[in-house]
Amino acid sequence: MKLNQQKVEEAVLAVLWLTLHNEVEAWKTIDWDTMDRLHQKGFISDPTHRAKSVIFTKEGLAEAERAAKKLFL
Repeated sequence: MKLNQQKVEEAVLAVLWLTLHNEVEAWKTIDWDTMDRLHQKGFISDPTHRAKSVIFTKEGLAEAERAAKKLFL
């Protein structure tokens, strides 16, 4: 699948903006409250462990692919 990289960059900027603090700084990681909600919905493994990654559930992987196609194709 060839993604529209301009749309990907726009989405990343939007996600970075959601973590804005001190007027111009943004966290490089995804907002913890959002990650917790995705875990509660059963899309990803528990994000509170020390690993720098999470594991998609079968349902979460399908939803992530659907969202990527909707946003970036």
